[in-house]
Amino acid sequence: MVDWNKEVKLSDLIGRKPKEAEETIATAPEERGADEVQPRAEPFTPPAPTPAAPVAVSPAPPVPPAPTQATPSDPEPVPETDPAAAERVPWYKRELSLGSGGARKPKAKKPKVEKPKAEKTKAEKPVKQPKQKKPKGEQVPFYKRELSFGRGGKPRAAKTPKALGGKSQKGSAPSKRVKRVTGLKIGGSQLAAARVHNNGVPELVQVAREALDPGVVVGGELRDPDALAAALKGFFKRHKLPRQGVRLGIANNRIGVRIFDIGGIDDVKQLENAVRFRAHEALPIPIEEAVIDWHILSESQDDDGGITRRILLVVAYRDLLDRYVEACKKAGIKLIGIDLEAFALLRAITEPLAAEAGPASAANVVVAVGHDRSTFAVSDGRVCEFTRVLDWGGATLNVAIARELDIAPSEAEPVKRSLSLTHGDTPEGLTDDQANRAREAVRRQLQSFARELVSSLQFYQNQPDSLGIGEIVLTGGTVHLRGLAEELQTLIGVNVRPGDPLARVKVGKKIKDAEQIGSLAIAIGLGIED
Repeated sequence: MVDWNKEVKLSDLIGRKPKEAEETIATAPEERGADEVQPRAEPFTPPAPTPAAPVAVSPAPPVPPAPTQATPSDPEPVPETDPAAAERVPWYKRELSLGSGGARKPKAKKPKVEKPKAEKTKAEKPVKQPKQKKPKGEQVPFYKRELSFGRGGKPRAAKTPKALGGKSQKGSAPSKRVKRVTGLKIGGSQLAAARVHNNGVPELVQVAREALDPGVVVGGELRDPDALAAALKGFFKRHKLPRQGVRLGIANNRIGVRIFDIGGIDDVKQLENAVRFRAHEALPIPIEEAVIDWHILSESQDDDGGITRRILLVVAYRDLLDRYVEACKKAGIKLIGIDLEAFALLRAITEPLAAEAGPASAANVVVAVGHDRSTFAVSDGRVCEFTRVLDWGGATLNVAIARELDIAPSEAEPVKRSLSLTHGDTPEGLTDDQANRAREAVRRQLQSFARELVSSLQFYQNQPDSLGIGEIVLTGGTVHLRGLAEELQTLIGVNVRPGDPLARVKVGKKIKDAEQIGSLAIAIGLGIED
């Protein structure tokens, strides 16, 4: 009977014939004696052996001869082992090492742990730290570091006044003016650019304008960044515009401007926290989804010595800016700033008051009528106090004319340009009846626009310390409609006149008389450095 507790070494079977190996397994207990059999702590009673049991070592796979064969007459010496150790360690853990000794495995693994290499890697980390700072800086959107939005109003952000239309913060270093700027206006129907050299008197050296496919930008929202990137790339290439030193204009109802006072805070960090808290209260934009910029407009001291600061705050949705920034980046355009179109509009149309001049007697109101929206801005002569984007533009008149004459809106654009609201002239290609009907359709739409303007003016004048309204200055492509200013003046009851976008710039020799120069007003203002 076979004792299953007896240990049999594979080396005793190497070199023997299959039959001899079977006999060795079967007779090993009897030949070696009962004293050599090591009993287990808990005897195991195996099932009754069967004739197939001796086939534990299969003769089918040939066993390669060992370098030194062991025979029954000259058996391989078996090293003496501790019976207790043999009982604790199962045989498969010792025999799977193929004679190398299970206890030697940890020794063979020790050289694999290369401690010196790990120490070298740790020692190299301080050296690589300066290189790792560059990707961190690149991951931060560049408008946080360079543009008007997202710099938190810190004293070192000296460029903030240029974009916000205010004066430098008291005690801050003077800002470095950019001498050559290309203003870029992205509208709902066209791209407009103006190159301005700011060396003393701003000089307009180049203007460019090109149609933009419908649906790319709707209501100030960029719907197709890839299409805009392709359009910008071709636009700059065809007109040979520089791709560096570009300032982009943005106008959208998701950009808010507020002016408020904060007193009793002298520390800059505490002031920044207070401004962010007020921004969270004043504007319905989550702070984590917004880009915030603020600037100190003025400081006043009361009788007790406390300082009150007047703050101009601008908040914009981050995703709104990210889309435009990504499109410009794909087109290879390097932006130096993102500015509100309202600020650029005021710079282009109105002359800022001198520092020594007193307070303005009346507010400057400028309205730029675009394709599908209009920008409304109010200034006290130094800073923009109120701005709003109106969902009304020249396209509204095109739709009204098209419905009245039963034509396509694209065919109504030349009709609008040839109409006159003050004279009864009949444009070429229209009958007298068609001309009169088209004029009446335009007047009905202008009544709606006048109501929007009156509502915005009333909202501004309800604000504390608001100024009276002296006049309204109109610009934009639609302002070339003859009789538009007179019609709005009749409806509003305030003096309305067309503005001149070239009033503040010196016109270069290469600039020819551009058709509808009013549509370039914002682009020109984006290029002006005050």
